[in-house]
Parts: sequence; C-alpha cells; structure tokens
Amino acid sequence: MTSARELGRQGEQLAADYLRAAGLRIIERNWSCPEGEIDILARDGPVLVVVEVKTRSGRSHGTAFEAVTPAKLARLRGLAARWLKGRPEWFSAVRVDVVALERFAGDFAIRHDRGVC
Repeated sequence: MTSARELGRQGEQLAADYLRAAGLRIIERNWSCPEGEIDILARDGPVLVVVEVKTRSGRSHGTAFEAVTPAKLARLRGLAARWLKGRPEWFSAVRVDVVALERFAGDFAIRHDRGVC
C-alpha cells in the first residue's frame, strides 16, 4: 500500500515529466515560504507557470481536479507574486495550471488544465 505522501511525490514527479515533455522548462519544485508552497514553477516561453499538482488513488473524496479550490488558486497567485519579488528573470505573464493525476488499477490518468485562474 502506498502512503499518501509517497503517492503525492510520485504524482509530482509524473507531472514534472509530463510538463517537460509538453515543452515547459521546470524552474523550481516545492518552493515554500511561510504562506504556503508552490508544487512546480515552470517557464512556457515568456510565461511563468505556477503548477498545482493533485494526485488521488480513488474518487471517494472527489476527483483530483475538484480538490483544487478557488481559495487555493487565489493563494497560488499570491505565492507567485512573492516568488517573483526580487527575481532577475522577466516573464510576460503568470499563468496558474492544475495537473490532476488519478491512479486506477496502478495506471495514472493525467488531466492538465491551463490558465485556471
């Protein structure tokens, strides 16, 4: 049996691999500050992409995508502003994406929604 923490780490690795294959450049993973954590920060051309990764092994508590609340998305925007403060890199925009992974019979289904807020 996989623990929730192990499942989350596995999901984040699969999400990072998926995003790289989709052409995004991973800048940082698991950035945190006192206000919270950003799972993945990536560059998609000139755009900074803040990625929330949710992994579930079933739907007893809803889908992985449904677990990302409007409050969580708003907090991610604030965290992105904090991460950007003092950075020398330039980005034309900030986008928040959700990568939701659900495991069924050992296989993962991936849903990537771009620009959710």
